[in-house]
Amino acid sequence: MTSSRKRLFSIGGIALLIIIVGAATAYLIITSGRVSIDTAGIEAPLISLTPAAPGRLDALYVQAGDTVAANQPVASVGSQTITSKVAGLVVSVDDTVGAQVSAATPVVTMIDPSQLRVVGRIDENKGLAQVHVGDPITFTVDAFGGKIFSGIVDEIAPTSNQSGIVFNISDQRQVQQFDVKARFDTSAYAQLRNGMSARMTIYTR
Repeated sequence: MTSSRKRLFSIGGIALLIIIVGAATAYLIITSGRVSIDTAGIEAPLISLTPAAPGRLDALYVQAGDTVAANQPVASVGSQTITSKVAGLVVSVDDTVGAQVSAATPVVTMIDPSQLRVVGRIDENKGLAQVHVGDPITFTVDAFGGKIFSGIVDEIAPTSNQSGIVFNISDQRQVQQFDVKARFDTSAYAQLRNGMSARMTIYTR
């Protein structure tokens, strides 16, 4: 091999090494600062509509899936008319018309769709300490395949989700799970529904 060819080979090897190192560095930058949560869902706080006093459930004026306006009558219990406090979506009703219901027993349960959040449940030892309110997120929803939605973390649960306790097989220590809630533009993502399964990626600082 001539000296010129050796020099070209050497330069080409160095260039290839630089490309490989650059690609590896770019990969590390891109993949760092991410926390993935596979167990997530679209949720909104439940709103329970209840009588102030016990009585007979005489009538229901709505059914699950109905959209209601604020202050709309939804049920009649004795002499009481139960009304919605805000506009929203009915998710369940007590179908025992004619039965006695006690005070504070929900006869209609609804949600406010504008309060929908994507809620992820994360193990305390899998990146919880890196997550902060204000971190941007992306998420996918099983019902919509690979379509990517975006949002921002607006709440990290101050206490663990006790029902989500799992065990680390290696040392049998209890690993607690915490809810991470992220808001998104509900008007832009009107296709998202309460109860849909999702996966979240949080981009940490």
